[in-house]
Amino acid sequence: EQVLPTIDMSVCTGCGLCVDQCPTRAVEMGDGGRPLIVRPLDCAYCGLCEEMCPEGAISLSYEFTWLPGPPDGSR
Repeated sequence: EQVLPTIDMSVCTGCGLCVDQCPTRAVEMGDGGRPLIVRPLDCAYCGLCEEMCPEGAISLSYEFTWLPGPPDGSR
């Protein structure tokens, strides 16, 4: 399952910085003047949209997976 950035439309002002900064053009402005991830398979999950959003309306979720240590317990 692909994980995509989340855009909080109640916080987004429609400034378009996320659209301008997206290196893969996965984000475009929708008809309502708000950004939409229109090409989800092209999203590189690079974080530029989250970083550039002045309102903090975009968030990227990260999942951490703990890997077991070496079998002999050394590090």
